[in-house]
Amino acid sequence: MFGGAFDPPHRTHVALAQAAIEQLHLDVLHVVPTGIAWHKQRALTAAPHRLAMCRLAFANLGRAVVDARETLRSGPTYTIDTLHELKSEYPGAQIYLIMGEDQARALATWHRAEELSRTAIIWVASRAEAIAAAPLADVSLPLHGSPLQRLQLPPSPLNATEIRDLLARGQSVAPLVFESVARYIAQHHLYQVA
Repeated sequence: MFGGAFDPPHRTHVALAQAAIEQLHLDVLHVVPTGIAWHKQRALTAAPHRLAMCRLAFANLGRAVVDARETLRSGPTYTIDTLHELKSEYPGAQIYLIMGEDQARALATWHRAEELSRTAIIWVASRAEAIAAAPLADVSLPLHGSPLQRLQLPPSPLNATEIRDLLARGQSVAPLVFESVARYIAQHHLYQVA
């Protein structure tokens, strides 16, 4: 499972998913846009737009499936619930939770955080700004399964906040997102300041 706001999905998201599929020899990777994000201070772009952009961004990545389940839930959505659903759907399968290092550092604040490492092996990809930060061993989470594992991925400074800021200023994001995603954003006038 690779979850997130994907607001918007960008090239680093796809690179992380591809690295996970290849390095972990995954049969399938569920890309799961969050529904109502209890931990976000800002409102997310409407779920149908984020789902559509994810389908465009991940379209050419074999074994990646955009999974709408969290956007269909009422109320806040929690990763642990999705992991339990996936365990039920794939009995006997090893479940992995894929994330960036920025999210790994906040794991202790996640809903039912103590269950995460009992339910899935957590794999983390580093971002450029996290390289100088504390090592993963310093992540404060009561791990009851295996410790956090590291995905090999070239660090990238790219993040969705900067992309939204560029779009709000009317600047091009063509090299940062796939062309199909950039067209969708333009067609639907997303991330523009009113």
